[in-house]
Amino acid sequence: MADKLLITSSPHIRAAKTVRSIMLDVVIALVPASVAAVVFFGVKAFGVLAASTISAVLAEYLYEKAVKRPVTVGDLSAVVTGLLLGLTLPPAVPLYVPVVGSAFAIVVAKQVFGGLGTNFVNPALAGRAFVLAAWPLHVTSAWLNPLTMDAATGATPLHAFKGGQAAGSLVDLLIGNRLGSLGETSAIAILLGGAYLLMRGVIDYRIPVAYLGTLGLGVFIFGKPGALFQGDPLRGILLGGAMLGAFFMATDYVTSPVTPKGRTYMGIGAGLITLLIRYWGDYPEGVTYAILLMNLATPLIDKFVVPRYYGYAHDVAARRKANRAGGELS
Repeated sequence: MADKLLITSSPHIRAAKTVRSIMLDVVIALVPASVAAVVFFGVKAFGVLAASTISAVLAEYLYEKAVKRPVTVGDLSAVVTGLLLGLTLPPAVPLYVPVVGSAFAIVVAKQVFGGLGTNFVNPALAGRAFVLAAWPLHVTSAWLNPLTMDAATGATPLHAFKGGQAAGSLVDLLIGNRLGSLGETSAIAILLGGAYLLMRGVIDYRIPVAYLGTLGLGVFIFGKPGALFQGDPLRGILLGGAMLGAFFMATDYVTSPVTPKGRTYMGIGAGLITLLIRYWGDYPEGVTYAILLMNLATPLIDKFVVPRYYGYAHDVAARRKANRAGGELS
């Protein structure tokens, strides 16, 4: 009861949305991608998602109990982190990888800095970056053929696309019938989830539009080896984890800029970095590091992209009028 009487400094948000309701919307939006992953990759996909999510919730509960903080697993933020991390992993990855990755994401990237709202990078992406550094072969090669459920060792469509080879039909890319991580195969599932978040007002359209638009334009210009302005922007957007990152990770409230213009800049920056890593780096996908780097740049963006105060335009017009009048009198 005493906690309800504590009042922090203004401004105060007077709205029906709570952290739990927002996180519940994100969980609902992730259902299509999660279901698509299980449909295409079977019980192994379910195991990865379950291990990642349970580990995230347990890590948050145990850490908060250990340091005697109020337990916040009920706000569902740990569930979101676990689901997102699981969706960035391949279906045949050993289960200890998502377990350790989720624990790292919750404890090191979130709780050590004070919990939800004080983390400076997206926890799920921090967890993916950690497991990618710790077990690179598991994270980049544990593929399953979605038709046969057999282990696959071939290049993913993104690998092939980077080398100028065929990357599969658009139908396969949209539906999800291809090699890849759990959340990067079915573009339709990601679009359904992203559309739900936009309709619910949970995310700002500027970040995904700027991100995917910048990436698509870059792919069109530089995407075809040995030629300019002949790339395939649609495949460049559909391949890899760009869509999952643009709708579900770059839009994170805590680690994205507060102003509309700042969010646009973040999307553009993430698109450019993804493009640079894809086409001029050794690693075929750059979504993880692109968004993490822009998370780190967010305080700088917020510092220099300052929102105009109420009455700014009227004040500027009045000053210009006064300056003109002064010039005429002189």
